[in-house]
Amino acid sequence: MKKVLAIVLIAALVWIFLSNLYPINLSSPLSNFFITNTIPEKTTSTTTTIAVTEIKHNTVYLKLPAVDNEGNGVITLLRVEITPGTGKVLTDINNLFFWVDTQNSIRTAQRVAQSITGIDLSKYDLTYSVETNASLIGGPSAGAALTVATIAAAQNKTINENVMITGTINSDGSIGPVGEVLAKAKASKDVGAKIFLVPEGQATQSYYNPVQNCSNIGSFSYCTIEYQQEKVDINKDAAINVKEVSNIKEAMPYFFSS
Repeated sequence: MKKVLAIVLIAALVWIFLSNLYPINLSSPLSNFFITNTIPEKTTSTTTTIAVTEIKHNTVYLKLPAVDNEGNGVITLLRVEITPGTGKVLTDINNLFFWVDTQNSIRTAQRVAQSITGIDLSKYDLTYSVETNASLIGGPSAGAALTVATIAAAQNKTINENVMITGTINSDGSIGPVGEVLAKAKASKDVGAKIFLVPEGQATQSYYNPVQNCSNIGSFSYCTIEYQQEKVDINKDAAINVKEVSNIKEAMPYFFSS
């Protein structure tokens, strides 16, 4: 009996000693009595994401002055569509001569639009289409219009339908000279345009008209041809407000409201 009491007493003393050394919640399960290595809990950090407006799907239309294969001024409808993608450039343009030049203009327009807007267009696909029933003389003369439309699509801007433009586009954003300005200006006026933008120095044009002079020498008729210069004021002859622009940044305020 004494041995039992001694064992109980010793157990009680050990219990008291351990309780002081390692305080234990008596309501905890038995497993809590064992001492284990403690691993700090992971803290969850909250990251604040700033919402960035991205282009989803924009489509813009711009009336485009051109000439047909007979030299007549015609108006076509340029459509530019932008969607998230991988930088593809797609085209849907039929009945167009000098297609290679037009492709080069599209690539230059894309680079200039990216430079002006600051938008990385390699993250988007661009589709260009021209709706026309005529066989058009293409080439680089639509470059300025292509650039304006690309900027409008990238920035989701509304284009002023009363303004039309002709001119090439260069990699630095400057607008270069084109031909058949008067025919394009008259066609623009016929569809209701109020302002016609032309490259610098092309508000007036010079034409050289052949003049035949003949004289008789004996039984022979001898003729010579001289070319006489004739200056044409596009603003007056086409009855439309013509403005000269040297680069795309000068053209933008005419197309986009502030």
